[in-house]
Amino acid sequence: MVLKISKYVLYDVLRSKVAIAYTLFLFLVSFSLFQMEENAGKAILSLLTIVLIVVPLVSLVFSTIQWYNSYEFIELMLTQPINRRVVLLSEYIGIAFSLGVAFLIGVGVPVLMYHFDAIGIALLAVGLLLTLVFTSIAFLASVKSRDKARGIGAALLLWFYFAIIYDGLVLLLLFTFTDYPLEKAALVLSSLNPIDLGRIFLMLQLDVSALMGYTGATYKDFFGSGFGMLYTLGVLLVWMMIPLWLALRSFKRKDI
Repeated sequence: MVLKISKYVLYDVLRSKVAIAYTLFLFLVSFSLFQMEENAGKAILSLLTIVLIVVPLVSLVFSTIQWYNSYEFIELMLTQPINRRVVLLSEYIGIAFSLGVAFLIGVGVPVLMYHFDAIGIALLAVGLLLTLVFTSIAFLASVKSRDKARGIGAALLLWFYFAIIYDGLVLLLLFTFTDYPLEKAALVLSSLNPIDLGRIFLMLQLDVSALMGYTGATYKDFFGSGFGMLYTLGVLLVWMMIPLWLALRSFKRKDI
């Protein structure tokens, strides 16, 4: 039943043409970066901005808008003898699948053409996981608020927090307590933001840990190990599951 409803959601997403425009945007930017840079490694470094900033923003805003645009369809599904869990998970799978495929075609094809190695695969893995994470967060924001404007506003505020404000708060904390050993605290703080975690993981793959300041050595010792890589991917999966679980819990109790 989940896959059957997800097919209708996916068809609705493709009909909006936004996913196609997103795919073309990612492909043109990625392809242009590889064409302009003689060193493919520098193009990968430039793609970090796309993966860490644009992908979470588009995933949040697009998923939120798509949820509210599907509200009549969701209400129709709830009049049928279908479990609410099936309805929400079908919406999530349909939207997350379309965004994931858009990312893999838009960024994945140029990366496979010009930089198909461990670094390129790490970039695609982090981008795909961030897509799933921020789609989950968008579902939580949308389910919590019935009003469309308020839901989109909440999604944008969450993006500002994770992409911009959180880094400032962490830097303020580190500089305030610079006389104390904060290496372990820095590891914990990086796990509380999926964008930060993805950034650290990718920068270590690119061997530019020196750009991360005095905590770079600590990050390299932990996240550069095999356990650190598994930890990063595991934490990102937890970031995907917890907001989705909270959204599902709220949706079951919601009066629609």
